[in-house]
Amino acid sequence: MTPKDITLAEKLADAAGDAIRPLFRTKFDQESKSDSTPVTEADRAAEAAMRKIIETECPEDGIIGEEYGTINEGASRQWVLDPIDGTTSFIAGRPIFGTLIALMQDDWPVIGIIDQPIARERWVGVVGRPTTFNGAAAQSARCRELKDAVLATTTPHQFDEHDADHFMDLASKVAPRKIIYGGDCYNYGLVASGHVDVVCEAGLMLHDYAALAPIIDGAGGMMCDWNGEPLHADSDGHVLAIGDQARVDDVLEAIACNH
Repeated sequence: MTPKDITLAEKLADAAGDAIRPLFRTKFDQESKSDSTPVTEADRAAEAAMRKIIETECPEDGIIGEEYGTINEGASRQWVLDPIDGTTSFIAGRPIFGTLIALMQDDWPVIGIIDQPIARERWVGVVGRPTTFNGAAAQSARCRELKDAVLATTTPHQFDEHDADHFMDLASKVAPRKIIYGGDCYNYGLVASGHVDVVCEAGLMLHDYAALAPIIDGAGGMMCDWNGEPLHADSDGHVLAIGDQARVDDVLEAIACNH
């Protein structure tokens, strides 16, 4: 990983944003994929723009993209792309979706970007460096007790019954009016900037979480699975982002899930 890689990651975010913005709150093509999740022409245009840059500038690197699959699967360096994380929010005209870009080295994320192209908000995380938000240092918040925490999830309706039960165990430990639904990757940026304390998700794919760990960790928080293990290419999609590392044991005890 070099400064050039960080510059390239931001170039990818710029290209994705340029593809997405003209289509936001307009009429655009959309359809359902085989797993019933929506995809739009903006998703595909943004990923195609990013892939073109990587294939030109780093042809030996691998690419794992939500819309167009994997190339150079055995490469030690893999770019993981989610052109629009929160496609339903994009379709609904809600500017709380984001483009996720990660660089993984030997299956571990070393660079991560959350880019919200409408508000032009960008979080950049790099292993060993402080996370930035629009170029300035980002810092997650301290949280004295779990009952004081703001807890976010996209929707527990996407959890299976087992996972939903454990999420509700965690939710019971915070104030009901401090639980927020919706937000997808934007919630993780809010953790990094100190506005949300905990995000809990299940069923995520690599492109959904690979970019997030460097951002949360570099802002002073912790990203892990529901057992407290760090996230990597083979993680099972049960994800926690915790802004205050002092609350990690409290969150893990509350969710009490041994997968």
